[in-house]
Amino acid sequence: MGFRATAQLLFLLSFFASGIHLNLSATDPGDAAELQSLKSHWQNTPPSWDQTDDPCGAPWVGVTCTNSRITSLSLPSMSLAGNLSDRIGGLTELRSLDLSFNPNVTGSLTPRLGDLKNLKILILAGCGFSGSIPDELGNLAELSFLALNSNILSGRIPASLGKLSKLYWLDLAENQLTGTIPISKNSSPGLDQLLNAKHFHFNRNQLSGFIPRELFSSDMMLIHVLFDGNRLEGGIPSTLGLVKTLEVLRLNRNAFSGEVPKNLNNLTNLNELNLANNKLRGPLPDLTKMDSLSYVDLSNNSFDSSESSDWFSTLPSLTTLVIENGPLQGTLTPKVFSFPNIQQVLLRNNAFNGTFDLDDSFSPQLQLVDLQNNQISAVTLSADYKNKLILVGNPVCTGLPNVSFCQP
Repeated sequence: MGFRATAQLLFLLSFFASGIHLNLSATDPGDAAELQSLKSHWQNTPPSWDQTDDPCGAPWVGVTCTNSRITSLSLPSMSLAGNLSDRIGGLTELRSLDLSFNPNVTGSLTPRLGDLKNLKILILAGCGFSGSIPDELGNLAELSFLALNSNILSGRIPASLGKLSKLYWLDLAENQLTGTIPISKNSSPGLDQLLNAKHFHFNRNQLSGFIPRELFSSDMMLIHVLFDGNRLEGGIPSTLGLVKTLEVLRLNRNAFSGEVPKNLNNLTNLNELNLANNKLRGPLPDLTKMDSLSYVDLSNNSFDSSESSDWFSTLPSLTTLVIENGPLQGTLTPKVFSFPNIQQVLLRNNAFNGTFDLDDSFSPQLQLVDLQNNQISAVTLSADYKNKLILVGNPVCTGLPNVSFCQP
């Protein structure tokens, strides 16, 4: 064989070998390029990312592929550092993106997240993202789970999130979000349109203004509504009472005023109610129908002075009752201490008086009864409960300074 023929044969062998190598690559070339670019913006990626250029073939830790396309990127708690570049928008078959609890992943949220039209799960909780939430997230029509909590995000909640009709989990808690709650108006979307949502987590932000009554309706499926730790004011919307699926309602640490809507008593599936640290007034809310209620906190409001409410003796699931700095007076009904699951009763700084009776008929689950700074003048109790009771600041302790329940 001549030199020319030999050279041609070697060229052909090299060509076909190259072709075979390309065909063996398990990752779509476009996806591989986009992920390599993302990688260049990150530090501390998994070691497997440095061992091959084929994310689907090796595979790379945290990368899931379907038919050569990258469909999931899951890197929670990996100590990643860097930022999320615009190139994320090129992974167009991505169904799930989870970079949660990498606090050194910082910078802004790129609007190109809105290009991931197949995305169903977006979890960026516990990172260091700052700036505003892109309006483009409203383009993610398939999204069912959105968790942006525990970042440093600021600005308003985008009204465009109301277009996410398949969303069931919305968590924007523990950021620095400001402004009011967006609701739909004319052709503009709003959060009231999220009829499939089960979780509204907006707690620990800087949201202000009223909660619009239009935000809630009987068509909703919400089980968690968390607005605690904001700057919200005005009345509690009575439309909350229409959401019969509700299980947890936290409105504490705001500036809500007015009376608690009577129809909240219709929330028979509710197991946690926290209205503490507001400016609520009027009578204590009627909770007699809430058979599932296990945790109640109505502390630090301006409710009308009253005797122990009827619902004190009608909540068989109750584990914790907290009404500190409250309006309660008269004799404390003993029934609350006999509920089978009751663990804590915290009623300091009220005006209970007379004799406090805590005998052997009370729940063995009971851990703490705090009645500091009331007007209780006598006490009857079993020895078993002496270390579970605090009566400091009551007249009964004037002549019993050395008894355990009278010591600070």
